[in-house]
Amino acid sequence: MSTPRALLLDIGGVLLTSAHERMALLDAPPTFTEVRGVVGPRIDPAWDDVLAGRGTERAYWAARAAEYGVLAGGGGSVPELMDALYDDDEPFRPVVIALMDDAHAAGLVVAALTNDLAAFHGDADLTRHPVLGRFDTVVDGSVTGVLKPDPRAYANALDVLGLPADEVVFLDDIPGNCTGARAAGLVTVEVDLRDPGAAVARARDLLALRAAA
Repeated sequence: MSTPRALLLDIGGVLLTSAHERMALLDAPPTFTEVRGVVGPRIDPAWDDVLAGRGTERAYWAARAAEYGVLAGGGGSVPELMDALYDDDEPFRPVVIALMDDAHAAGLVVAALTNDLAAFHGDADLTRHPVLGRFDTVVDGSVTGVLKPDPRAYANALDVLGLPADEVVFLDDIPGNCTGARAAGLVTVEVDLRDPGAAVARARDLLALRAAA
């Protein structure tokens, strides 16, 4: 590994607390809120398919949004579900914000590579939140039309950064996206939503950043 010069983050699940975590706070029947990926008390076969590469995040969340629309009487769109889930001012992980700030203080570039910021959140207040302004650049697959784990998604990010892959530390919570990043040569840390702090600690080690106080 070369000396790291950039921190590249997925947004949903890494910087943003995941939609599955947020579902625990939603005013909806347990038959909906307890089926939430790896963090829920009930099994979630459709999410298992996403993690195994047999399904896509977009198809999964479209189905969950339609389900919520029936329960809540809405239109059943993904942005509507995301608006319900992210309805406060503090949806971000403090440990990741601290990682970003410390990376900046160390002179590193801090960027995002996300698939769905615009597609899932549209013009919601979340997309204008000051925390997102901490990024030097955001590469959004909803805008470029190229989604992880397509190799071109990582190439797009590296082109924007102007750095070789082995100088970039990348964090994502989807195994397939991490596999794609490793194949592209990025130094990759997979975030387990059951213990995101462990991935942040690993990223700090790779970036030679002191542990947060």
